[in-house]
Amino acid sequence: MIVVRELDDPGFALGGTVVTIGTFDGLHPGHLRLIRRACARAREERRVSVVVSFDRHPLRVLAPARVPPLLTSPRQRERVLEAEGVGVLYLLNFDAQRASQLPDDFVVDVLGARLGARHVVVGENFTFGRGAAGTARDLVRLGRSLGFSVTVERLLDEGGTPVSSSRIRASIARGALDEARELLGRPFALEGVVVSGDGRGRALGYPTANLVTSGSYVSPPDGVYAGWANVGAQWYLAAISIGSRPTFYPCGGPRLLEVHLLDVDVDLYGRSLEVAFHSRIREQRVFDDASGLVEQMGRDVLDVRTRVGAKASPWAVG
Repeated sequence: MIVVRELDDPGFALGGTVVTIGTFDGLHPGHLRLIRRACARAREERRVSVVVSFDRHPLRVLAPARVPPLLTSPRQRERVLEAEGVGVLYLLNFDAQRASQLPDDFVVDVLGARLGARHVVVGENFTFGRGAAGTARDLVRLGRSLGFSVTVERLLDEGGTPVSSSRIRASIARGALDEARELLGRPFALEGVVVSGDGRGRALGYPTANLVTSGSYVSPPDGVYAGWANVGAQWYLAAISIGSRPTFYPCGGPRLLEVHLLDVDVDLYGRSLEVAFHSRIREQRVFDDASGLVEQMGRDVLDVRTRVGAKASPWAVG
């Protein structure tokens, strides 16, 4: 898959493509339905499949105070799209000028002149252009004059309610990882860089990797979770802790994401680590002393094995 950023390559252009377009935060099954439909059409017609998205969430420009915490990092998004067989990920520069572009001008510029679209796949709630004034019906009309056809997909629903990134974010924020997994179509995962810690986990017999994650992304609430951690191309079972370590910092310490990898001890300092969540084990607790915490950590590890042990990776979860 080729990744093209409009800012880096403003003259980029293609011809005869099959396109789908959207913010695509989370790449949940509703998003993947559009992407798979576009990729299938491209294969049938021997064309290039293009996913058009943005270099930032549009609300960062339109309403910064309302920007939601994101579900996927750029690297995660690229990995998912490449696995789906997308040919080109085209990231538009979403700035004030783009936000003020009239719907017709947006279609002529992006879908027409730059991508030479021959077919476009969108959801029935798709909007575009200044003030989100353009609708899927307008896109069909414009396609007739510019020489491309349009498929408008109905929204995917779960339990009678459309699957949406906001529903998934709400599930994660309250710790309902099972529900989030059903809506997302895969376990929720966070990615961050491993930084040096105080070494307390290793001293207690449970070495942990401390991850720095961006506040731009949604996070489960404080607690202990069962899941996996990815080291290179290998997934390992993991006990995951999120919180301020109140046993050692009763007045409140920094909020950390700590990961204990089961059955392996490798130096992860400075490396990027992806952590996938299976389920919540327990809430964060204060222990009288370190020995009480160590006993509980042993039980947590057994709980991870019980919950996740037969599933070698997040993708083995049904």
